[in-house]
Amino acid sequence: MSDPFVVVGADAAGLSAASKFRREAPDREVVVFEKGRWISYAYCGMPYFVAGYVDRMSNLLSLSPSEVDERGIDLRRDREVVAVDPDAKRVTVETADGDRFEQAYGDLLVATGARATTGPFDVRGVDGAFTLHDMDAAAAIDAYVAEPDAYDPARADVSAVDRERVDRNAAMPAPETVAVVGGGYVGVEVAEALAERGLSVHVFHRSGHLLSPFGETVGNRVEAALEAEGVTVHTDAPVEALVGDDRIEAVEIGGGTDGASPERTAVDMAVVGVGIRPNTDLLDGTGFDRGPGDAIRVDDHGRTSLPDVYAAGDCATARHAVTGEPDWTPLGLTANRAGRAVGATVAGDPTPVGDIAGTAAVKAFDTEAARVGIVDPEEAEAAGFDPVSETVTAGSRSGYYPGAAETDVTLVADRDTGRLLGGSIAGTDRAAIRIDTLATAVEADMTVPEVERLDLAYAPPFSPVWDPILVAAKVLNGKLDD
Repeated sequence: MSDPFVVVGADAAGLSAASKFRREAPDREVVVFEKGRWISYAYCGMPYFVAGYVDRMSNLLSLSPSEVDERGIDLRRDREVVAVDPDAKRVTVETADGDRFEQAYGDLLVATGARATTGPFDVRGVDGAFTLHDMDAAAAIDAYVAEPDAYDPARADVSAVDRERVDRNAAMPAPETVAVVGGGYVGVEVAEALAERGLSVHVFHRSGHLLSPFGETVGNRVEAALEAEGVTVHTDAPVEALVGDDRIEAVEIGGGTDGASPERTAVDMAVVGVGIRPNTDLLDGTGFDRGPGDAIRVDDHGRTSLPDVYAAGDCATARHAVTGEPDWTPLGLTANRAGRAVGATVAGDPTPVGDIAGTAAVKAFDTEAARVGIVDPEEAEAAGFDPVSETVTAGSRSGYYPGAAETDVTLVADRDTGRLLGGSIAGTDRAAIRIDTLATAVEADMTVPEVERLDLAYAPPFSPVWDPILVAAKVLNGKLDD
């Protein structure tokens, strides 16, 4: 086939696909268009760069442009694909200078990721107000929180960085108080990062507990962990407005619906982390099928409803391992795995992108939290299950061995079948990694009795005889029998 495999987006899904395709089909051209300058970076590592746990921004890069070139991939940065013509099998590309040209394709992968949403807030043009969804934002935040005479510009040691933005933020007086708007993954990680940088941190979350998808037990434990380190957590506290003309001055919380005046908290920095949305604008007008979250609906091999057009990563759906229905859960492994599968499929080796179970982990200082599957009983009911849940607290190691810590485990199962639907874990001693056992059980459609009978490793330094997961399964199994 003469027309190339064209990939839109040069991060996790896009370059995974291009690299796999190049290995499997060395005689066919692959072209990757990237809107900006950044490629193949560790999005999940950005809060830890801001915290100072990571010394240099270059440590977060997986591939450099020269390494991509060495793989035989035609990478074209500063080239935004703005439209797709599926009938003519062409894309329209716009350069950084505003020029446009067309590129033919034989197969097309849309791997455009997602972008941060800010709700009713506009952080553009307000100094001290940020989202954290790209490397330039991470570099700007890192510069902003440093004292002007103490900032080390070598920390942003990648040529792609927006140096003008970094220098502007580095020259401003360092903030003292920050509002983190949103208590999800990003909010919790940013709260820890900025507390480590010496700021007085306030987290504002709209619902009654942090990390809503993890369940109340985990949310409450993470809240306690943050507050123990000096972070002030405000739950049931929707932020209605960011206040400030040139520089952020305060956030307004509540008010408006019942006539009450909103409360103000004075801040000189704000980081908004209230969600993301998939980047699908380039497919407008093509009639493509949308799925949950307005993401691009794909089949088991990443194919969209358009001929020879695939999608993968944070812009695309995947099948949920519990419900069997399309779902949108943008996470790093999902993007890399799906991109690799699409690359193999386009090269002639049909490969499923794999199901997703929403497996995720996060930490707040020494407290770890993780979740998988369906944890919310209302969500389970909406999916047609009769959920039964149980939460237990058990030791992470044998009680006499140093380092043992209380670990909270919540399991959710279907009463009729006994099938494990999901679970969450929180603790300070290797709690998060235990979620992989539950993820395997969920994807294997195991029942709670089967989980209870798992032959998990026992040795005092690593686990008690009855691992916390086995304890939770044993208790929940008894509840299923009631």
